[in-house]
Amino acid sequence: MLEKMIQSRKVLEKIQPYSPGKPIWEVQEELGLDRVIKMASNENPLGPSSKAVEAIMQQLVTLNRYPDADAVHLKQSIADKLNVAASQLIITNGADELITLLSETFLENGDEIIVPSPSFSEYDFGAHLMGANVVLAKLELDFEYDINVILDAVTDRTKIVYLCSPNNPTGTYLPKNQFEQLLNKLPDHILVVFDGAYSHYAAADDYTDGIEYIASGYPVIALQTFSKIYGLAGVRVGFGVARADIIQRILKVKEPFNVNALAQAAATAAINDDEHVRNSQIVNEKGRIQLYEALEKMNVGYSKSMSNFVLVQIGPAAKEFYEKLLAKGIIVRYGAIWGLPDYIRVSVGTLEENAEFIKEMAAILNEERTVV
Repeated sequence: MLEKMIQSRKVLEKIQPYSPGKPIWEVQEELGLDRVIKMASNENPLGPSSKAVEAIMQQLVTLNRYPDADAVHLKQSIADKLNVAASQLIITNGADELITLLSETFLENGDEIIVPSPSFSEYDFGAHLMGANVVLAKLELDFEYDINVILDAVTDRTKIVYLCSPNNPTGTYLPKNQFEQLLNKLPDHILVVFDGAYSHYAAADDYTDGIEYIASGYPVIALQTFSKIYGLAGVRVGFGVARADIIQRILKVKEPFNVNALAQAAATAAINDDEHVRNSQIVNEKGRIQLYEALEKMNVGYSKSMSNFVLVQIGPAAKEFYEKLLAKGIIVRYGAIWGLPDYIRVSVGTLEENAEFIKEMAAILNEERTVV
């Protein structure tokens, strides 16, 4: 009997599966390495909050029960921390799930979203899933935002504008005054999605995470995650803050029990572990300076970052450079995934991990310069 091809939706021709950074175990197996340093996925090198780990241990004996579908305790803890109402929150399986839910809630075939470029690829995924079109708003040559580029991209089909600040993979951010100007100039029917996954690392005086504008009634939803500063990437928890009427519409498409019990317990503890957050910020700030100083000594270009990673300009040999680092047991991200083939993105590690990266990078540069 001949096998017949099962036809999938046409829109899947536009969709590429997300390509994550290589896990440590895979590189160890492929290359036979005992020690591998992962500086590819912007994870917290200090690990999770000890309070979160303890909360998970206490929750283990209840795993025969379904998790709280409404994540009431976690929602209230976040509400208290951010001084918002619990009705203004939605808890999701990472911020990625929330991006998909936004697409399912607000987008129809032929609608448009505006996304910065280069930026996080999951914005495109959600739109394509619903048959919507992605309109790119190119960042400036120095990767800064230009709100006029965004405004010029608006049409009568625009439903959502995505803003990632600090932006992944560039580390640049949208200053508060420019964000406010943009909000006041956009049509009222457009939802502004402010992705603040890296907001805890932003130290600029004119930075905003967007949450303050929600109380003023703007059609903004602020995305946050527990995967970065809180060190809980392995359990996948994210959340959104918006007007209650916006949240209620998104809840209609949310799956029940989308955030597991261990994740809820961990996040509830982590949101109040201020010491862990501050220590993570200190390590990150010291690490960024360490990388900046080393890159300048090696005469290698980079973008100043408000996040926990640095975008490094290698040049035409960036892919080869990435592969050489990988062979030495250091995992970074090659920039071609964002249309940046001359770059690598390096997550800030511990001071020891950064020093190892710097040593290996200098060795590769010396090899290349000797050959030339």
